[in-house]
Amino acid sequence: MLLLRRISRLPASIDRGCAVTIGGFDGMHVGHQEVLGRVLKAARERNLASVVFSFEPSAKEFMARGTPPPRLMTLREKCAALNAAGVDAFYCPPFNDAIRTLSPDNFMRDLLAGLLKARHVIQGPDFRFGYRRSGGMDELAAGGRQLGFSVEQAPPVSVDGERVSSTGVRRALAASNLTQAARLLGRRYCMGGRVIHGLKIGAAKLGYPTANIALKGRVSPIDGIFAVRVHGVEEEPLAGVASIGYRPTVGGTEKILEAHIFDFSGNLYGRFLDIEPVAKLRDEVHFKNLEELRVQMDRDADQARELLRAA
Repeated sequence: MLLLRRISRLPASIDRGCAVTIGGFDGMHVGHQEVLGRVLKAARERNLASVVFSFEPSAKEFMARGTPPPRLMTLREKCAALNAAGVDAFYCPPFNDAIRTLSPDNFMRDLLAGLLKARHVIQGPDFRFGYRRSGGMDELAAGGRQLGFSVEQAPPVSVDGERVSSTGVRRALAASNLTQAARLLGRRYCMGGRVIHGLKIGAAKLGYPTANIALKGRVSPIDGIFAVRVHGVEEEPLAGVASIGYRPTVGGTEKILEAHIFDFSGNLYGRFLDIEPVAKLRDEVHFKNLEELRVQMDRDADQARELLRAA
């Protein structure tokens, strides 16, 4: 899959016209999967390139100005998911004021027809685009008739009576309803990143060495202490316990993901790991001292082992 990060024409290898969808695709939930399946099918049938067009950072993050909504996926995770799905190209330039002020007509003419050479566009019924989100499916269909691309509306997808959306996934995760989040995603929720050096308090003073993963630009939709499975260390996932929070007992100020893997010793620095929360154990607490924290961590580890054996 090609990853294209700037506003520039498509490479010659996929410059034959494309079937394209536009959206954030945060979480790659079952609704996104429905749209992607239609894009891939249209591309095969029409001998077109399959393209996902997005913005990175997203329009919502650009407009939030420092208070972005929680992310379900990093750019790396999104690229991996799109590549696994079989998409030819992921086009994700940064959102900026020039794009923000494009009228719907200019958006279609300059980006869809001009830049991407779109021949078939697939969107959900709530799709909005252009300055102040003033364009919708009617405008898209009218523009397609003028500019030479067809438009297909993908139906909304519901699970257990709930219309699937990234907002719904975030809401389920914020409520620690991991089962409902998995239903909406079509898989267990994972979050991950590269293992970095931490304060080493876990190993030196608490007896719990941890793999520390900086969340960087991701605003985590979940917080607290979880029983987890850790992917990326061995062929099969390993059991463990993880903390997602600010580490108030040791004066932490940056949100971080720390995972302790049961019965494991090894150097994981620089490795990419995926952490799969299985069950929430408790909220993060500010303990009076490290000894109180260690006692609670023993309880957390025992509870996590029991839950994971039963899962």
